[in-house]
Amino acid sequence: MSYAATATTNATTFSTPTLDSESPTLLQSITSHGGYAYARMAALAAAGDERAAEAAREMAWEQLHSGPWNSVLPVWRDAYSMACLCVAKFHFSNGEFRDALRALDMGIIMGGPLLRKDLDSAIEVVSASKARQYSNGGADADNEGRQNAVSRLLVCPEEFDESEVLQILPIRSLASKIVGKRSALSLEGFLHEFFLSGSPVIITDCMAHWPARTRWNDVDYLRRVAGDRTVPVEVGKNYLCSEWKQELITFSQFLERVQSNGSGSKVPTYLAQHQLFDQINELRKDISIPDYCYAGGGELRSLNAWFGPAGTVTPLHHDPHHNILAQVVGKKYVRLYSASYCEELYPYSEIMLNNSSQVDLDNIDDEEFPKVRELEFVDCILEEGEMLYIPPKWWHYVRSLTKSFSVSFWWSDSGSSTVP
Repeated sequence: MSYAATATTNATTFSTPTLDSESPTLLQSITSHGGYAYARMAALAAAGDERAAEAAREMAWEQLHSGPWNSVLPVWRDAYSMACLCVAKFHFSNGEFRDALRALDMGIIMGGPLLRKDLDSAIEVVSASKARQYSNGGADADNEGRQNAVSRLLVCPEEFDESEVLQILPIRSLASKIVGKRSALSLEGFLHEFFLSGSPVIITDCMAHWPARTRWNDVDYLRRVAGDRTVPVEVGKNYLCSEWKQELITFSQFLERVQSNGSGSKVPTYLAQHQLFDQINELRKDISIPDYCYAGGGELRSLNAWFGPAGTVTPLHHDPHHNILAQVVGKKYVRLYSASYCEELYPYSEIMLNNSSQVDLDNIDDEEFPKVRELEFVDCILEEGEMLYIPPKWWHYVRSLTKSFSVSFWWSDSGSSTVP
């Protein structure tokens, strides 16, 4: 039974068993790393001082931003989670469910692993209370359900015009070799024909049973199950551009940006490579891990969401693991270059970017990158309900042609190392 299941219907608090048992040891560790002021504020917060809880969270936040992320002491990440739980308790007892959810999400996104179970169970309790408020006609219900059925769709069929799309795609797009499509592809067929040979393939018919196929095209559904949750998003053309940045906003705010992208700012907001399904369990229930991800006897390494407006671009890069990109809503253009290419695609020399190409396929500089234009590649338009297998180390460029919601499944074979 989950912690949340033990909560009463009219609960004004939530249980934190891990925090209760680990708090003395955690505070001692924090103090040993100079966190005397934090420990004092945490003690006051435990005694009922809400302002002390906020002060402790601010202290931990400052430590998280004291230098490069990989240099932050793990104890301060756990300290941040601890403070977020304390702050969320005060908000929850005051009936401030949205503020409580934001504090808990921040603990998940920025905090350490020690108190993750407490954070997850607290989110269950707060979400259940918020749902009851909604069903009783509370303030959260006032702004929902007022649009007609067509406008509630995330992607409408008429959004896509292939003749217009061809004008914005990289040169030679869809004019060379197209990625092959297979239906009713058995696991054995996938293993022998594509996995072992390291060849891309589109699988057309293995996600029709996913609830996500209909639910994720319903804006009201997405807002209802995730609207008040806080998520990290990318703002800017892509991560290689100088103006690119990251923000933390609510899912409802993100949906508004996605829906207004065509008429508002030309700078896209993209929820990219985020482990959304570890954070929001309701969305995780809408999908299934494809059987193909068990090919090679390895294990799933990462399950990520990619959600944004038309025009979002993931620049040319390669990844270390087997990848199935499942296109749940909308359409994407994908171009792939063989893993055998390396120098020809001019990877960055910096360690953090050495899996990314310096070549901007949307504007190739022939003088600086003379080898690129004539390289062989395969490409495709990935349609709703299709999955694309991308073998390890294959270079790929991805552009959303409509509003798009995709899921990537990374897995390793039995001889691969874990994701760092």
